Amino acid sequence: MVIEGNKEIFEKEVLNGEGKVLVDFNATWCGPCKMLKPVLDQVAKDGKKIVAIDVDDDRDLAIEYGINSIPCLILFENGKEVKRSVGLVPINEIESLFED
Repeated sequence: MVIEGNKEIFEKEVLNGEGKVLVDFNATWCGPCKMLKPVLDQVAKDGKKIVAIDVDDDRDLAIEYGINSIPCLILFENGKEVKRSVGLVPINEIESLFED
């Protein structure tokens, strides 16, 4: 299950969490974001932790991480950004973000 996040959840699950967490920066009005959601749900069913952040609700996070285009996927490992992908991408590219 994808965790619908906010700043507090982001700090708890991503910055203070252990292991790999994929953060999906999105917006409700974004067509490609809507198309990506079921793909992310499928990846999450495989046991990957995913946190979704709405850039309209959490502008400060979007600004802090330099989100200029959405959807933007950022993989964090032990609280640090390690990989980034922008735009609508296929499931295999999302899964490859989790690989070392």
